[in-house]
Amino acid sequence: MTEQPTKTRRQRDPRLDFFRGVAMLIIFIAHVPKNHWSNFIPARFGFSDAAEMFVFCSGFAAAIAFGGTFIKAGFWHGTGRVLYRIWQLYTAHILIFFLIAGLMLAGNAVFAEPDYISRLNLHFFFNKTPEALLGLLTLTYVPNYFDIMPMYMGALLMIPVFMALANVHPWLAMSFSLAVYSLNWIFDGGLPAHPSHDHIEWFFNPLGWQLVFFTGYSISRGWLTPPPFNRALMAACIVFVIAAAPVSHWWFFVGYKESLPFLAEWRQAILPWRAKTDYGILRFIHFLALAYIVVNLVRGREHLLQHKVFHPIRTVGQQALPVFLLNMWLAQLGGMVLDQLGRSQTTWALVNLSGLAIVVLFAYLVTAIKKEWWRGAADANREKATVRKNADTPSGSALSPAE
Repeated sequence: MTEQPTKTRRQRDPRLDFFRGVAMLIIFIAHVPKNHWSNFIPARFGFSDAAEMFVFCSGFAAAIAFGGTFIKAGFWHGTGRVLYRIWQLYTAHILIFFLIAGLMLAGNAVFAEPDYISRLNLHFFFNKTPEALLGLLTLTYVPNYFDIMPMYMGALLMIPVFMALANVHPWLAMSFSLAVYSLNWIFDGGLPAHPSHDHIEWFFNPLGWQLVFFTGYSISRGWLTPPPFNRALMAACIVFVIAAAPVSHWWFFVGYKESLPFLAEWRQAILPWRAKTDYGILRFIHFLALAYIVVNLVRGREHLLQHKVFHPIRTVGQQALPVFLLNMWLAQLGGMVLDQLGRSQTTWALVNLSGLAIVVLFAYLVTAIKKEWWRGAADANREKATVRKNADTPSGSALSPAE
């Protein structure tokens, strides 16, 4: 009798879960309205921010989730899985819109000020509901706060084309991604985000942001190999990251506009190249530089990310989608709390720490539900009941096989 080979499950990369978890925690802090803590997130010190981290890790994870399906089960099965995932994201997008719109309505009903519907610019939805609802369902009405999920769906929609080209040669697929990005810049592409204003486009243009998504995807599939450690390249990345900080955000200029006017001029000149909507190339270079620095600092120490102290962050990263949806709703609730309590160091700490704790606990809850922890308890109870039943059965009462 020949022994059947055992199928080994691919071990999760702790870096993926860890950095995706970090991105989720930063996204919560960044979306709390008028949050002082958001002045100290990475986005305030460079061109790129947690959005790049989230999209890159999503592309990396998508390659794990869907890439093998295309190869093992065929193009149409892989496409079906991608479309099903897009459907999940679409329903989640519609759901979170109504949950947050309902929260804004409740805020206006309970509190005299501020006007929470105005805060998220949702008056169009409530004043012209039929038109706005149709736009919401067709993704032609995408208010700024609700823009990252449609962009993610747009990137996923390109996976079948990407994989079809990769079947010819991986470099053809990666060239396609670069060509889409370049053509978007040349022809100023964009998708409509408001039924009544043609000039308003999706804040996250998927034709631009797919570049970082498919960079993560290609690295995950092994088609694109990051450069090995090199002292000169490491030094260049560090210098670029440091040099980018003074021209990234306005608060670096406080007190320096008169003494260093060339910095303000430079910042204005590079505005298109660091823009978020079409994904300016400086954002991409900045993210790659940061990634190179971090990856080389972690290289050989990946096991440290598996320490129990980082388990909450990894758990958040493993449940990125439900945590992201909670983040968007919880951040607005946190803003309401700050509006009513007032903004001070104490209330900022209260809202941020409480919110982060809720996010982590929610991630653990989702993990437990997905693992169906109650099945183990049920099996244990059945085993105990069987043992008790056998113990209560009188000896010799059962027929022996011979009888």
